[in-house]
Amino acid sequence: MDFTGKVAIVTGAGGGIGEDYAKRLASLGASVVVADINEDGAARVVSEIAAAGGKAAAVRADVSSEDSTKAMAAFADSTFGGIDILVNNAAIYGGMQMHSMSDVPYSYWQKFMSVNVDGCFLATRAVAPYMEKRGGGAIVNQSSSAAWLSRGGYYGIAKLALNGITQNFAMELGPKNIRVNAIAPGPTDTEATRTSTAEGLVEGIVSMLALPRMGQVSDMSDALVFLLSDQASWITGQILCVDGGFIMRP
Repeated sequence: MDFTGKVAIVTGAGGGIGEDYAKRLASLGASVVVADINEDGAARVVSEIAAAGGKAAAVRADVSSEDSTKAMAAFADSTFGGIDILVNNAAIYGGMQMHSMSDVPYSYWQKFMSVNVDGCFLATRAVAPYMEKRGGGAIVNQSSSAAWLSRGGYYGIAKLALNGITQNFAMELGPKNIRVNAIAPGPTDTEATRTSTAEGLVEGIVSMLALPRMGQVSDMSDALVFLLSDQASWITGQILCVDGGFIMRP
């Protein structure tokens, strides 16, 4: 995989899986905009990419804000000369409040959905015109196996909506040579997973997998670079489960 000359934006790249996405793309030659509401985390990731010989720049981005996503896209264009790749990874996950559907405060529901659903929608709309100017591009959204679980709560509902956004944008942007796919991770070994799931839940899921081990961030990055690469040039509108066989759909 070679992304030399490509410009990528990764949202929520100040830590977790997003950090690994940004570092992997930079290691393969892309110039990466590390976008995160956590400015300190974004600056750290940029510093580590630079130390490894890569190119990156940090920008504060609140994906729930249309103005902020537009500023993010303009920053990428002015800093690196265009946009070829967008990874919609930003989400409320680590440290998320745990409520039932009946009890979740409506104000929290609104905040949660504004990031986990609207963020993907707004960032894609902000970036697509720049991709069109470059003759096309590739977008990968971060879904989850929770999208297919009736017990996934509002997190699963948000990811199910994201799958719909993925497929609708794939149809709309395909004629502009912009591909849109998503990755749906299963239980993955991150700090967010360790702090945002009930005790014993992940271990129970892992024990039932066809490939019974925890996912690693590298598993997700391997899938990401394939979906963004020219080797996937005729793949769009797909939700790729990277989950050890947790979700098996016909």
